[in-house]
Amino acid sequence: MRLSLLSLNNWLSLNKMNRSDSVSFDRAKRDLVKHNLESHILVFEESSATVSEAALAVGVSEGEIAKTLSFYVDDKPILIVAAGDVKIDNAKYRHFFGKKAKMIPFEEVEEVIGHKVGGVCPFGVNPGVDVFLDISLKVYEHVYPACGTGNSAVKLSIKELEDSSNYKEWIDVCKK
Repeated sequence: MRLSLLSLNNWLSLNKMNRSDSVSFDRAKRDLVKHNLESHILVFEESSATVSEAALAVGVSEGEIAKTLSFYVDDKPILIVAAGDVKIDNAKYRHFFGKKAKMIPFEEVEEVIGHKVGGVCPFGVNPGVDVFLDISLKVYEHVYPACGTGNSAVKLSIKELEDSSNYKEWIDVCKK
């Protein structure tokens, strides 16, 4: 069941979200508020931490879920936001970044990026994290990245994603 943003404070008071999740959610929300997008935030009782769970919670195809993947390039953290139904193409990644794809280890993601795995998104990330948008997203009118937690999302047009994600550039590093 989707909870409205208006009932979010009541939901938080029931301690459904731990402190780390609450801080992460608040950081992401603050970024979205700067762009007047807070009304686009969706919070769920069920998990939306995986692409398939998010697609079920939102009621859209897996491709419309904008998954955010965490990598190191020369020890610098980056995020790649891509359609939920694609995978990183190692040859394309190597061609673009000049390096083999090296994901940030699970146990380091929250400290390095600012969000836990399952809630990683391009909003409210730690300073020094570059965000890239993969062209796989461009086939959709709206996409749904997480909003800092494993039970949240935000409905955005591609233009709204561009405006709010502080992205560096569009890239082509994925395959079906």
